[in-house]
Amino acid sequence: MTLLTRRTALKGAAATTLAPPLLVQPALAQPALVTAPPRRPDQPLFGAVSWTLANGLRVVLAENRRAPVAAHYLYVSAGAGEDPAGKSGVAHFLEHMMFKGSPHIPSGAFSRTVAREGGQDNAFTSRDVTAYFQIVEASRLPLMMRMEADRLAAPLIPEGETESERNVVLEERRQRTDAVPRGRFREAFDAAMWGPQHWRGRPLIGWEDEIRAITRQDMVDFHAAHYAPANCTLIVAGDVREADLRRWSEEFYGPVPARPKPARSRAAPLAAAPEPRLITRDRAVREASFLQAFAAPSATWGETSKSDPLEVMAHVLGGGPGSRLHRALVEAGHAVNASAGYDGDVVGVGALFVAATPRPGVSQERIEEIIRATIAELVQSGATEAETRRAIRQQTAGALLALDGLGAAPRMLGGALAIGLPIEAVEQWPARMAAVTEAQVNAAARAVLASPAIATSAWLLPE
Repeated sequence: MTLLTRRTALKGAAATTLAPPLLVQPALAQPALVTAPPRRPDQPLFGAVSWTLANGLRVVLAENRRAPVAAHYLYVSAGAGEDPAGKSGVAHFLEHMMFKGSPHIPSGAFSRTVAREGGQDNAFTSRDVTAYFQIVEASRLPLMMRMEADRLAAPLIPEGETESERNVVLEERRQRTDAVPRGRFREAFDAAMWGPQHWRGRPLIGWEDEIRAITRQDMVDFHAAHYAPANCTLIVAGDVREADLRRWSEEFYGPVPARPKPARSRAAPLAAAPEPRLITRDRAVREASFLQAFAAPSATWGETSKSDPLEVMAHVLGGGPGSRLHRALVEAGHAVNASAGYDGDVVGVGALFVAATPRPGVSQERIEEIIRATIAELVQSGATEAETRRAIRQQTAGALLALDGLGAAPRMLGGALAIGLPIEAVEQWPARMAAVTEAQVNAAARAVLASPAIATSAWLLPE
């Protein structure tokens, strides 16, 4: 499952907001149009409240009374980036084994209980976090908290179920990566750019030979090292009162023994990409595609002040119709699609991506030539004030729509807090974006694109 960050949620909502309105027939009489008061730029997205238990667990509530439903998310600030060297896949394998029982919940009973109560549950592992969640009718929230706290404190990780679950993980890898040409290509691309044993170069699910070598003790050790309450964040959204959540969190999570919070350190990137150029041919591919990436500051690494300007810059460069790459490649008839994106909500080094799919008959050399020229023009002449404002407007216009789904608050808040960002990083995101200037965008473009030390370009081609 893909982790939804504040950026992906807000961008998706913005795209919906900017869609053209439906044409309707005029009615004989129109009711008076009621205009809502404008939203203040500094108004928090969710108005979340937060506190910390004695054992170090942070609790966050984003109250939403529109429906009698509650979303309960437990974030662990450890993901595939914390996998031990030579043992990629431990974080994800442990996520699977966390469903195999705890002192008061038999193996498999967790999900059966949630389903019996009419709810939904699941989990996901990203490079930076592991998260477990349930969405239930609000009165069933205490039951979810009791069960989740039980497995946080002492998962069984039974030896007798390790091999069968290993096969499940290996089958997941086969379906999502080995059997998917673009999955294989992206895995090879990351290894080429960062190195196959760098935390950014390893696949989230793990290399197959390393998955096969993971032991139960590896998972027990990973849990002991990273699943301390002080390294976790509990996010609850929905029809829940603060006083109730304070009482329940103390009752169910308070007894989980406190342990030291592990230091979180990520290896710096190599001085240069191990493979700056990658060509992959695949008999299952019918059309060529190009991918290029540049190492970049993130919200937690390097010049962190460039994170928001880089987000705006990526939109100017390749954020759909009206962007520079779209005009130069798609509107000019050279490519079927072209885009740019920024991966900055991470622990450690971030990345800026450029992608394109050429039209039949257009050479690889021509596509790369146009991309190089477009990037060079952006670096030399800079984005205009109009482009900067347009990018900010499009990225933030749908912010309020992103609040409508119950899962937006816990995923956006949890994703930020779990990588060490303050709660304001989410609550004040539209205001921060609105404050980004043309000069900041252009400085960010020069810093990342002018003379990149770490960059890889790659083609996935038909065999």
